[in-house]
Amino acid sequence: MFEKLEKLKKRYEELTNLLSQPEIVSNFETYKALSKEHHELSEIVELYNKYLETLKTLNETKTFQREINDPELKELAQEEINSLQENLKELEEQLKEALIPKDPNDAKNAIVEIRAGTGGEEAALFAADLFRMYSRYAEKKGWKVEVVDFNETGLGGFKEIIFYVTGNNVYGTLKYESGVHRVQRVPITESSGRIHTSAASVVVLPEVEDIEIEINPDDLKIEFYRAGGHGGQNVNKVETAVRITHIPTGIVVQCQDERSQFKNREKAMKILRSRLYDKMLMEKEAELVAHRRSLVKTGDRSEKIRTYNFPQNRVTDHRINLTLYNLQDILDGELDPLIEALKLADRKEKLEQG
Repeated sequence: MFEKLEKLKKRYEELTNLLSQPEIVSNFETYKALSKEHHELSEIVELYNKYLETLKTLNETKTFQREINDPELKELAQEEINSLQENLKELEEQLKEALIPKDPNDAKNAIVEIRAGTGGEEAALFAADLFRMYSRYAEKKGWKVEVVDFNETGLGGFKEIIFYVTGNNVYGTLKYESGVHRVQRVPITESSGRIHTSAASVVVLPEVEDIEIEINPDDLKIEFYRAGGHGGQNVNKVETAVRITHIPTGIVVQCQDERSQFKNREKAMKILRSRLYDKMLMEKEAELVAHRRSLVKTGDRSEKIRTYNFPQNRVTDHRINLTLYNLQDILDGELDPLIEALKLADRKEKLEQG
């Protein structure tokens, strides 16, 4: 670990020197790239320097303790040594955590897709509950939610709803939500009061820029049609909704939220890029079968990850065996206790693997 830290420190000092050179400053793209790398290394180098400073102070205190004869001073020195050793342990743990490779997608915006699964109308109503939960959570985080496409049912549920979430570190927070969410409750459509189990799937994708994945225009089939659902009387008069088919993969995306063809096409292309990027990553990970996927970040979207049990006011995340008894608070957007626990478990898993 310390050999790696020394290399990072050396690189940081090299970057500091480069960023002061006129030929680097005058080249915007080079300066931008080196500044980003410098900023990313600054936190860990600062932490490592603090570790080295603490280690130096510890060694000096030990030397001082050995060279003095005063019992009272020796005792005070020992107290200082104990405190410094504790600090060193804490700093070493922080350094181990700081060395965990960061997901480059974490800082990106996200595209969230919720689809009703088994359970008919009740599953669609649960999908609507999940959309409301994420919308409220986004509001608490200061994020923005934009609906892209939806397929609404008669009772106000969603067979499918797709939306953007934009803000700070959105994908890095919401990525843990991908998987099958299960609900256990008495549906409003059930007259006998029996508890039913329904499900909805959630997929969270990072928003992908044009430069990250190229799409050949010849591979696209683009269709325009009249939107349905919300939007007022004008929504059905003009063919503003867009459906794009990526012919090589068969991936189909559509957007009907905006009133202009251009904006809907732009949003649909963003979703297509993200789905193609996700497909590429999944294929790449399938090739690396020797590397076991972590418990928290499982890519198997058919796997049940969480159960919302209404009769017991209980929410259980099955990946980390965490159960909370505040179901309504969670559905009202109080997701931080769950997500922070998942992040912690993810970091712990990576540290153990590392």
